[in-house]
Amino acid sequence: MATVVVPFRAAAAKRRLELPEEERTDVAHAMLGRVLAAATAVGPTILVTEADAACARALAREHGAAVHDDPGKGQGEAVAAALAVVEEWPVLVVNADVPAAQPRDLLALLGAMPVDGMAIAEAEDGTTNALAIASAAVFAPLYGPGSAERFRAHAASQGVEAVTLEVPALAVDVDTVDELAKLPS
Repeated sequence: MATVVVPFRAAAAKRRLELPEEERTDVAHAMLGRVLAAATAVGPTILVTEADAACARALAREHGAAVHDDPGKGQGEAVAAALAVVEEWPVLVVNADVPAAQPRDLLALLGAMPVDGMAIAEAEDGTTNALAIASAAVFAPLYGPGSAERFRAHAASQGVEAVTLEVPALAVDVDTVDELAKLPS
């Protein structure tokens, strides 16, 4: 079994998604609900989000996930804050904008993780959509453009093995209207 951490920034709810704000927020919450459903089927799940993210927190309760406050310093720091309270390792970190993810996809990533290492699900643009990490020592707050390569380099600098697993459902994140349109309903 693994713990799953899902970072979600409600205040920044998919700003690159060119839709009216209310619709963009609805899409972000719908994707979060799908990710939480997959995550909680795999193991204890922690949603890390802002203190005033009422809808996201309600979704967490609905799915049986715990909630941890986002310190407001970016995705990497949000994940680090959640990892600080994790009691069961290994951990899967899954972005809230990969709504096609199924429990089997998360389990495949977990199964690919080397002992004491890291497995990475890379997005098509080189960012990181999901991680499987053996311990907190393997993680560093490296998200953003090109982050998958930075995670691999960090693992190498720590002397641990990192593998990249190609899981189609974890490779597709939703940042644009075109990507949203391609999702199965």
